[in-house]
Amino acid sequence: MSTLFYPIITFVLIAICISYWAVTAVFLATSGEAVYKVMANKSHCQYAGTVCTPETFNTTNVTRLCPGAQCTFALYGGESFYYQYILIFQLCNVFVFLWLVNFSIALGQCTLAGAFASYYWAFKKPADIPACPLFSSFGRAIRYHTGSLAFGSLILALVQFIRIILEYLDHKLKASQNSFAKFLLCCLKCCFWCLEKFIKFINRNAYIMIAIYGKNFCTSAKDAFFLLMRNVVRVAVLDKVTDFLLFLGKILVAGSVGK
Repeated sequence: MSTLFYPIITFVLIAICISYWAVTAVFLATSGEAVYKVMANKSHCQYAGTVCTPETFNTTNVTRLCPGAQCTFALYGGESFYYQYILIFQLCNVFVFLWLVNFSIALGQCTLAGAFASYYWAFKKPADIPACPLFSSFGRAIRYHTGSLAFGSLILALVQFIRIILEYLDHKLKASQNSFAKFLLCCLKCCFWCLEKFIKFINRNAYIMIAIYGKNFCTSAKDAFFLLMRNVVRVAVLDKVTDFLLFLGKILVAGSVGK
């Protein structure tokens, strides 16, 4: 029964990752110097939109030439050396966010796989089943397989990060008339979408092999790949049946909530 509630732990971990990313992004966005600009009620004021200093604004000629003008906060920026690289810091923050989220999901997959393996491979049930298979599997995943889970999550995060950059470039090139660039970008987006799906599939099965045999990520991914290739028809049928059952479950839950 405890395995039914473990997704709550994964949800909490992902929520923490999202909160950390959001707070860090806000801190980075507001880490520059505060820039103040002149806001004038009259459009003909020649100083409107210029940078000003609140401490000395009332002593300048702006208040005399533009009655009612105010020195108000405009944005965080400035010409500081740090703020010139704020975009790089934000990109690093996004990448770390993707890495942590994928690691949280990988930890959940490996933990559940280890718990189910403890039951499946028990010779005598329930005598040979550990007292707390889920917590035992979680402890093994944290103690022995953290590096493997982090490495698999890193590979997936890299692909997802590249996809985000491609989506950003696609957004920038929408107004462009370069058809070849649009075609090339579309091909890259399609390739990396397929690559992400493939890596997710291999990672999930590699984490299962890690939980069962305790090998490193590369060896487990290789073993999982060749195992799937030897049973490709069974895997395809099982995946389709599983997807159909999950679809029915979603409809049942939605229908129950709707009533």
